Amino acid sequence: MSAFPLRLEQQRKLFLVVSGISTAGSFAGITAKGWILLHGSADPFVLALNFAALSLPSLIVSGPAGVRTDRLGCERVLVQAQWALLAAAALGALAIPLLEGMAQVLLLLFSTLLVGIAGAFELTARNKYCSLLVDEPEQLAGYLASFSVVFNVGKLVGPPIGGWLVAIAGPSWALGIDAASYLLPIASVMFLLQPRRDLEQRSDGKAGATLLKAWRDCGGTLRGVLTLTAGLCVVNFFHPGLAPLIAEQVLGPDPRDLGLFTSVLAAGSIAGGVVLQRNSARLSSRPFLTLGGFALITAIAQLGMASTSSVGISLGMTFLIGAGTAGLLSSCNLITQIGAPQVMRGRMAGLSQIAFLGGGGLSGLLAALLVMATSLSSTFAITGAIGAVLALLWIVRRGDRRLEPIRSA
Repeated sequence: MSAFPLRLEQQRKLFLVVSGISTAGSFAGITAKGWILLHGSADPFVLALNFAALSLPSLIVSGPAGVRTDRLGCERVLVQAQWALLAAAALGALAIPLLEGMAQVLLLLFSTLLVGIAGAFELTARNKYCSLLVDEPEQLAGYLASFSVVFNVGKLVGPPIGGWLVAIAGPSWALGIDAASYLLPIASVMFLLQPRRDLEQRSDGKAGATLLKAWRDCGGTLRGVLTLTAGLCVVNFFHPGLAPLIAEQVLGPDPRDLGLFTSVLAAGSIAGGVVLQRNSARLSSRPFLTLGGFALITAIAQLGMASTSSVGISLGMTFLIGAGTAGLLSSCNLITQIGAPQVMRGRMAGLSQIAFLGGGGLSGLLAALLVMATSLSSTFAITGAIGAVLALLWIVRRGDRRLEPIRSA
């Protein structure tokens, strides 16, 4: 039991705050790690490989993570995942003082891989855990949307912290802060939060409680949401993996330039998250119009990046890329959670991760190959054009379809 009983509303706010602090520390570490890898290898493919190590495990791990969450309970899986994240991040911090050269690069990539695996479990469990912190089911959409805003605020604050720490104190400090930031959510979940555990519905653990069954039972609309999100992410979600390279070409090689670039990206993400938060019910009711609209913003901004050499315009387009991408990913997560019964929400979170993180990991690798074969501006032009066509096709064909939440398991 908590030594300081908190009202459910206070628990929701606390969970948001500690998650935001942890996110800021994580992105400080990601910024530092990206700068180290870029200047240690000078190879854009290594940057894409780092993001792929973070995101591609979702293709394999998110399914078992969702099944485990629905079977064992979200709180138990959440705590286990957070301890694993702490250990994986600490391993990356140790790589800086202990190793050099290729050995250091390999250990950093291995640390990222472990973070990606643990993060898949953490996200699936956290999504379902949120449903145990709301007073009424109608509050879930707004609360999940609030997590998107908090996540993007962490993205805004973390990179400049990471950039300044690299410039002033060295990269090991940034990676160390990343590891330490996981202690806050661990402590809060273990000692302060008392969710409504009696409301959680768990699967029976039989063969029918699988990811494939969740895919089949979730309905045609949610399957379409997942399919569209995956396709759009494969085309347009490469900027996290190539952020150090984009920042270097747009602004400069200083780690603070990377911090500025990622902060502008995160500021756009906050804007997209706020729009979704304030209109969560209306936007989630028209899933394909919403997803297609956010994707179109991203695609147009990428075309803008391809057609300008102005730093100011490029940063403006970066802001729009952040807004469009955050809206797309958050909408997918929100729609699949509120449109599915509670008993399968862990597995639906796993399917969502496969769609946007798996797609994003592939996108980074494909974009890196395009950059190596052509140029960064050509890569923006090609992906922007494909993304725009894909978004418009879905808007025209299915934009009027409405979400019909599933009432039964």
